[in-house]
Amino acid sequence: MENKIFPLQILVGGIIVLATAIGIGRFAYTPILPIMQDFFRLSDSFVGYLASVNFLGYLIGALIASALKWEKGIVYHLKIHLFINILSTIAMGLTDNYLWWFILRGVSGVTSGLVFVFITSLVIDFLAKYKKLQWTGFLFSGVGLGIALSSLLVPLFDYYFQWQMIWIGLGVICLLLAVVPFAWMKEPPRESMEMEERIDFSNTKKKSHPAFRWIIASYTCVGVGYIVSGTFMVAMVQEVPSLSGFPSLSWLLVGIGALPATLISGYVAEVKGYGITLQGLFVMQIVGITLPLLLPNAFGALVGSLLFGASFMGLTAMFVAATRALLPEQSNKGIGFLTFVFGIGQMVGPIIAGILIEYSGNYNSSIAFATIILLLGMVLLAIANYKLKNRNTSNSA
Repeated sequence: MENKIFPLQILVGGIIVLATAIGIGRFAYTPILPIMQDFFRLSDSFVGYLASVNFLGYLIGALIASALKWEKGIVYHLKIHLFINILSTIAMGLTDNYLWWFILRGVSGVTSGLVFVFITSLVIDFLAKYKKLQWTGFLFSGVGLGIALSSLLVPLFDYYFQWQMIWIGLGVICLLLAVVPFAWMKEPPRESMEMEERIDFSNTKKKSHPAFRWIIASYTCVGVGYIVSGTFMVAMVQEVPSLSGFPSLSWLLVGIGALPATLISGYVAEVKGYGITLQGLFVMQIVGITLPLLLPNAFGALVGSLLFGASFMGLTAMFVAATRALLPEQSNKGIGFLTFVFGIGQMVGPIIAGILIEYSGNYNSSIAFATIILLLGMVLLAIANYKLKNRNTSNSA
């Protein structure tokens, strides 16, 4: 019985960590954004820069987590950085100084990047030890859970309090939820850590697959394209007359869509392959972000939100899985590089979108920009598939 319960505890702890640090710590900014914009009369370019600072921090955190050796153990540093991440959320409600906002969102980004790398490696190590790797898809549902939770709590706090208590309330709830992973998390099996080090070291000089550079380019487009809606979606939905009083409803549907996305996408990929699955997810995301503009009513906004949530988590999971399949002996390096280019895309997207929105006076130009980038990503992915088929054909010949 203990053999079954223990990996389940680690998995549940991991889901809660991703819900607090990523789903709330990173993405609660989206439903809170229109509230703060109304209160402070913030420009769209300003909120774009503020979002990009968080994504820059995430990129830095992910790189630091991969580059350094953590002598006191992953769990020790996981707990410290998760605690700092939650404190940065609470502190956002304690100041109205713009400089401090940039600092705090940067700290939130760095710590969420560190926590993401720590918790994914930790949980996967334990699941591998207990031969439960088929549970991995459940781990990433934590992001959707956090998004859904914040979408319910933000309007509740906004109804009774001002914007400050939204940040403080979310942070306190994260602090309470963090008790579970703090109690359950243990250091990963030593043998899996040693094996990971041997694999990473022994393959540093091997060449990557020729299709991988095109996969990297395609995933960069995902980072740029998805984050435009990821930053401004709730603000866009607020302009739909029938939903103006319930803008966080769209963010709830993003979370609901993200919850099963990795599991469903993984099943489709097993049947149809990664290429077709990824192209389908690209189409789903393009439809999701353009539907609110094509159908500027409640149906367009809510269905678009659901499709966006399902596709953005599905794309992330499938690009990671495809990289592992393509580079089985260099997966650590490959996934690390994916994280790097995705982070760059996330930084660039909100800045360009914010400037476009401010100068055009509406969201049409930013959505058009995101759509073009995602279409480019589909083309680059098609080239990767072509390179892969050519390589396989030449090898079989």
